[in-house]
Amino acid sequence: MEYSLSAFDYDLPEELIAQEPPVVRDQSRLLVLDRVSGNLTHAGFGEVPTWLGSGDVLVVNDTRVFPARLRGRKESGGRVELLLTDWPGPGDNGATPREAVSRALWRASRQLRVGQMLHFGPALRGEVVALGEPGEVEVRLTSPGDIRQALHEAGELPLPPYIRRPCRETDRERYQTVFAERIGAVAAPTAGLHFTAELLARVRQGGVEVAHLTLHVGPGTFQPVRTTDYRQHRLGAEFLHLSEESAEVINRAKAGGKRIVAVGTTTVRGLEYLARGDRVVPGEGWCDLFICPGYSFQVVDRLITNFHLPRSTLLLLVSAFAGRERILAAYREAVRERYRFYSYGDAMLIL
Repeated sequence: MEYSLSAFDYDLPEELIAQEPPVVRDQSRLLVLDRVSGNLTHAGFGEVPTWLGSGDVLVVNDTRVFPARLRGRKESGGRVELLLTDWPGPGDNGATPREAVSRALWRASRQLRVGQMLHFGPALRGEVVALGEPGEVEVRLTSPGDIRQALHEAGELPLPPYIRRPCRETDRERYQTVFAERIGAVAAPTAGLHFTAELLARVRQGGVEVAHLTLHVGPGTFQPVRTTDYRQHRLGAEFLHLSEESAEVINRAKAGGKRIVAVGTTTVRGLEYLARGDRVVPGEGWCDLFICPGYSFQVVDRLITNFHLPRSTLLLLVSAFAGRERILAAYREAVRERYRFYSYGDAMLIL
């Protein structure tokens, strides 16, 4: 079948799924794919400036992951786990917010009930206010003090399930990019994890401008594609913001024939969602753009990305950018050369 999801599968030995980040961010490996010729080059991530030219624009996603995973107990004593999808905003008129309503994914031994109380330590409790689709719930969180501080203290960063170890204190810094500013994501834009402040300085020294956008990565990015025909998949909307300053930098480069280099698939989706021809418009809203093979890219010229799960929306996106055969051949080469895969793994640069 032409649009069959099964065409986007590959074999990956489990030991290649990275459980730890590299000791130094930019010491990860880099597989460079020329999407025209199919040529592959093995390099180190610190060599990224080699493939960037003066006047190009590197666009990064400056979202920051919040401690979205809460582990607690129901009043009956049974365990419950929530993965929040919404970060609380400021209180009215600048007041300290002491409660917030959030959607969440939940796990417990028994079905949750509306009105049920949940406890996440001495300073944070929740009340189930509505049930949604299977596995989804809406909760009202309350705290005697600032609800955001209570969440920082009670919550943990939601490492992906293929990292089969508990979240550690070091992950609170390591599972954030060095340019993370705007809190609101439930997962890191992992292609950005490889950059250090020093590497970004070298990028700028080469005449490359760095522009920011914000796309708060939500659980929809990682939901499995459950339709045989991948075109029928629907992506959950995620909050997106692009400033006038960043839009101006990007548009000036495009008008001058320079290249836009997106750091990560979330950056690609944000830029393409805001594209009007070969320009982008500033603004904010909710991005639900699902990019799959057949999509015509308007803004992005090059892509820095990690290696993605089989049959995933992220693998479909990079296949749309470089071609399915080229991507799967690159992945086979990465497996042969023992690259590390997924969030804490190595990276690709697609030219």
